[in-house]
Amino acid sequence: MRASDLQLTKPYQLRLIGKGRKVRWCPLWPQTAQLLRAWCVERPLDLRADAPVFVNQRGLPLSRFGVRFILAKHVRQAAQHQPGLASKKLHPHSLRHSTAVHLLKSGVDLVTIAHWLGHASVNTTNRYVTVDLELKRKALARAAPLESSRSSPASWRRDPSVLEWLEAL
Repeated sequence: MRASDLQLTKPYQLRLIGKGRKVRWCPLWPQTAQLLRAWCVERPLDLRADAPVFVNQRGLPLSRFGVRFILAKHVRQAAQHQPGLASKKLHPHSLRHSTAVHLLKSGVDLVTIAHWLGHASVNTTNRYVTVDLELKRKALARAAPLESSRSSPASWRRDPSVLEWLEAL
């Protein structure tokens, strides 16, 4: 990510270059934009510059391996307070996945999430954005219960021609 890829004024967004060199803009939460603004002031970074936003110890752009190393270090630290994290295999893609699940739980539809993730097909998103049991229960609670067939028989039950047709099958 380069400083010139950031737009830290409304609308907050980040220019990404994905597979096939496809360019897209990804919205940022206001809190994320605020943190990135503070980071750019601390570094200091000119948002018009082509300089990398995150660098390693040698001042080179932070690689995916560097991100994985930093994440692993922080997971180890967090595991001291949350022992369940010690057995988790977290990687940078876990952040993307958990954000997608968070959006899904917040009621964002799958098509919007697929576009946000840059997927060409919703089927790609379906592969790893799983609906958990809690979300299924909430969906069931929102759905109106079906009317009981005992209180009023279905209209096809009162129509002898439909019953005759079914019996003839």
